[in-house]
Amino acid sequence: MADQRIPPTPANFAIWFQYYAGGHDDLRNAIDLLIDHNRPFDSRTNQDLFETYIAPHVSAAVVDTSERLHALMGAAKEFLATAIADNRSQMQAISEVADQGQAGVDPKALVAQLMNELARAATRTTRLEAGFAEKTRELDVIRDSLSKSEERARTDTLTGLANRRALDEFLRKAQTMADWGEPLSVLLLDIDHFKTFNDNFGHGVGDQVLRLMAKVLREKVRSQDLPARYGGEELIAVLPDADLAACTDIAERIRRAIAECTITRRSTGEVLPNITVSIGVAQYRIGEAIADLIERCDRALYLAKGDGRNRVVTENELDRAEAAG
Repeated sequence: MADQRIPPTPANFAIWFQYYAGGHDDLRNAIDLLIDHNRPFDSRTNQDLFETYIAPHVSAAVVDTSERLHALMGAAKEFLATAIADNRSQMQAISEVADQGQAGVDPKALVAQLMNELARAATRTTRLEAGFAEKTRELDVIRDSLSKSEERARTDTLTGLANRRALDEFLRKAQTMADWGEPLSVLLLDIDHFKTFNDNFGHGVGDQVLRLMAKVLREKVRSQDLPARYGGEELIAVLPDADLAACTDIAERIRRAIAECTITRRSTGEVLPNITVSIGVAQYRIGEAIADLIERCDRALYLAKGDGRNRVVTENELDRAEAAG
């Protein structure tokens, strides 16, 4: 942690304890990739690592939901017990009426008694149905709350894109399909000179820019694709059923759209300098580790940075550059 200039906070200690404990492969791969490419472990990266790999996804809302479900189950058991008891009572009453009929009791009295018992049964049934309907509505509310909690746990709070947890899950599923021969490509996007931009205009404006980049990325990828925040100012998009050429076309549309954006500081109305991005593109190779795909995409991104920024570079150009070098 000292070598990487990481502040000794409890959250950061938890990250690096798990890293050295060796039981969290996804965390180890993510950190190793950051170290291999000399990425700074700034506060945003540290927070992303903690929220994605360490922080338990159990909140007060989840605890409250658990308690509400427990209460609902208790109420359901009471309803069922009441229904069973009422059913037994009704059967006993009808049996007694039948016995009286065999004993020669006045039929009019028997009919009146039977009608009275059926009326009581109908009243009990109506009351039970109303209770079940109320609990069903409450269960729908709980289900909606759980769905929203799950969505929050998979969403980056700043950009509204998928976070690393959702990204990893999506990549695992996409890899399975790709190993059956379906193409899979990834683009990795980084904002050019973002540190300088933040230094000049402040992190608040920097966050505004990140949200704008996320909006463009979300609008330019296809509905079946997953745009996500990879870390810091890096965004990523996973494109199932897209080969390198298709992914490159989408990456180029994203690059042009961002270069044409006009950014205005909300507090003053000042028009800020245009932002550009560099993008690396790579296609999955059957049988490889996802970390290798991302690493190749990352190298293409840094070749784009080295070639002057504001450009898209694919793994094919990476291969040519390495052969020439």
